[in-house]
Amino acid sequence: MDTPYAIEMLHITKRFPGIIANDDITLQLKKGEIHALLGENGAGKSTLMSVLFGLYQAEEGIIKKDGTVVSIKDPNDANALGIGMVHQHFKLVECFSVLDNIILGVEDTKNGFLQREQARQKVMALSKQYGLQVNPDALVEDISVGMQQRTEILKMLYRDNEILIFDEPTAVLTPQEIEELLQIMKNLAAEGKSILFISHKLNEIMEITDRLTIMRGGRSMGVYNTCDVTKEEISRLMVGRDVILNGQKDKANPSDVVLRVRDVEYVNEWHKKMLDKISFDVRRGKIPDWRKINRPPGPLCRMQRKTFDFLFYKRQNACIFVQNFPESGCLNYFRL
Repeated sequence: MDTPYAIEMLHITKRFPGIIANDDITLQLKKGEIHALLGENGAGKSTLMSVLFGLYQAEEGIIKKDGTVVSIKDPNDANALGIGMVHQHFKLVECFSVLDNIILGVEDTKNGFLQREQARQKVMALSKQYGLQVNPDALVEDISVGMQQRTEILKMLYRDNEILIFDEPTAVLTPQEIEELLQIMKNLAAEGKSILFISHKLNEIMEITDRLTIMRGGRSMGVYNTCDVTKEEISRLMVGRDVILNGQKDKANPSDVVLRVRDVEYVNEWHKKMLDKISFDVRRGKIPDWRKINRPPGPLCRMQRKTFDFLFYKRQNACIFVQNFPESGCLNYFRL
C-alpha cells in the first residue's frame, strides 16, 4: 500500500492501575523525517514508544507499518519489522565488549562457530558510514557514555532497523557529545531512516526535527510542523500555561568550605585505578556541577561515577561515611 508514513499509531490507549498513561493517541511518522515527541515528565511519551517497541501492549488502537496493520507483542517482533530503540538507560552488558553487545542475539555462525570477523567488518563499515566511532574491542564498563550511546545506535543499524526511536538521548551527554549526536541523527535521516525523538529540550527540537507531537497528561495536544511554532507556543502546549524560558536568578554567593577533598586515589578490587589525584572543595550554598569529557577507553572513563561511589557521605554527628576507602589522599569535613 502506497503511503507517506513509515509508522502509524492510531488511537492508542494504554492503562495502568489507577491511571491512563496514553489516552487515544495518534502518532504518524513520515518516511525519512525526524519527528519529535514532546511533553513533561509523566506525559506518556516513553510509554507510547514502549508500546511501539513491544514492551507494553495497548488496550485499544492499532499500529501500521507502511500502511499495513501489524502486531508487535515483544521487541523481537519490533526488530523483525525494522523498529529499533535506544532507551534512556542503556541496555548494555557492561562486562562484554562493544562488538559482543552489538551482535548479541543476532550472532552469525558457520558450522557452529561464531563469525566474529565478519561481524566486526560489518560493524566497522556501519561505524564509518554514519560517523559512529567506536572501539569494538573495548569493554562497555570502560568506555564513555557517549561511546555507549553510539554502541546502542550501532545495535539498531546492525539489525537493519529503519525506524529508530531515541528516548531522551541527550540527557546524559556533554555539550560536545550532544552536537555529535544531533549530527548523527541528521545523517541517519538523510540516509532514509525515520526517527522518533523523545525530548523536552526545545533548542534541540527546533534544530533538527521536521514535525512534532506534543503530549500532556497522556493526551495529544496536536501535531505541528516545527517551523510553524515557537518555543513559547510549544512550552504552553506542554504544560498548559505560559512559561518563562529566560529566567533570571541572583548571583550565587558561596561562603566557607564544608567539604575538602585532596589528592584522592582509589584502586578497585580488580586493581584498576578508578580515581587519580581528585581534589575539590564544596562550599556552603553552592551546588557543584560534575562533568567529564569524552575520553578514550580506559578505567578512568568511569571516574565521575566512581568519585560518588567513593564519596558516599552524609551528615550525622559531624562524621563522614565512606563507601570505599582511598589508597591515598585525605578528606576534611567541616561542621555545618
